[in-house]
Amino acid sequence: MLALRLARGSHPLVLLRRLLVVAASAGVGFLLLCTLGWAMNHPAGSVLRLLWCVFPLASTVQFAVAVARADPSTRPRPGLSAVGVGPAQLTALAAASTTLSCTLGSVVALLFFLHLRGDLTGLPFDGAASDLLGAGQPLPLAAALTLLAVVPVLASMATAFALRPRRRAAKPVDGADPERAATPRPAPSGLPWGVALTAAGLAVETYASRGGSEAPLPLPGRFDGSPAGVLAGWSLTALGLALAGPGIAYLCGRFLQTLRPGATRLLAGRVLMDEAVRIGRPLGVVCAVVSGGFAAAALYGPGDPRPFGPLTGLGATIIVGCTLGTLLTAVLEARHARTETTAALTRVGAPAMLLRTAAALRAGALLAVFGPLTWLIAALAAVPLTG
Repeated sequence: MLALRLARGSHPLVLLRRLLVVAASAGVGFLLLCTLGWAMNHPAGSVLRLLWCVFPLASTVQFAVAVARADPSTRPRPGLSAVGVGPAQLTALAAASTTLSCTLGSVVALLFFLHLRGDLTGLPFDGAASDLLGAGQPLPLAAALTLLAVVPVLASMATAFALRPRRRAAKPVDGADPERAATPRPAPSGLPWGVALTAAGLAVETYASRGGSEAPLPLPGRFDGSPAGVLAGWSLTALGLALAGPGIAYLCGRFLQTLRPGATRLLAGRVLMDEAVRIGRPLGVVCAVVSGGFAAAALYGPGDPRPFGPLTGLGATIIVGCTLGTLLTAVLEARHARTETTAALTRVGAPAMLLRTAAALRAGALLAVFGPLTWLIAALAAVPLTG
């Protein structure tokens, strides 16, 4: 009930983000139900279709966690603390809100699936996909509900884990220590593991794509190969880039401060180092998604007769939309986190041009590093697929 009351009084941008979570959850639920409908008439290809649903599912869960983290209602407030709603209760509230949004999306997916299957009548496109969704057989209700519960359960668990209360170091009695606040945060420790996982993913993809005359990565619509190894390689590569992203962003901040930096470069570098974990991880995932898209485009060119199919388009839309939405949400969250710092700089007379130039330097540094990195990973991923 408290989650519903807070949702009613939320900012329109917050409501829009929650609606996007509902839409993404509905899309993933529809893909899972389509896999179930296909399996009722084609059991041989159901496992491969289920494997393809893992990527939209992971992107949706990541986006749901990012939206819950940026939700103002999940931040501690004096009014809520006075009535006993502390950090643990706010975490439960965020998990409940995420569950509510994802459950609503699953309900929409079920209604749309039943409509296209022909079980619900009275609307346009009744039974438009009855042949593909197993309309001639009764729908196994337990299996359908289990698949629809996957997104709400995983998203709520991930939200509760990401927003769990953590112990914080005790602050000095007289306020923040100014000498400690000039000291930059330590570098993220995931860069070596990220590089190792990325290299392992590329190696697995290369090994899995050897031999055979069929395409090593068949997309939904036609399944005549075994893409499990290639999908595993892409998964390792994406995980490696997500782990390496914060470290790369941190190094970009250090690079901005080299060779006698002025006030602008010093400010841009320090802010980027401070926000490396928050911004770097979604940037790494975006890098993995874009590089995977380039590799798929190289494998399936414009003249390729293999159809992508509407389900492939839906899955790709969910992946791209959720990863970009996660990145934009992280940027807005970082901007909100440095509100006090920006206000303090404004009070001491820092010009607005200085802040805008520092923001442009941060964006330029990230683009200059992650852009070539994305192209390099895409080229390495496309070589074994097209070779």
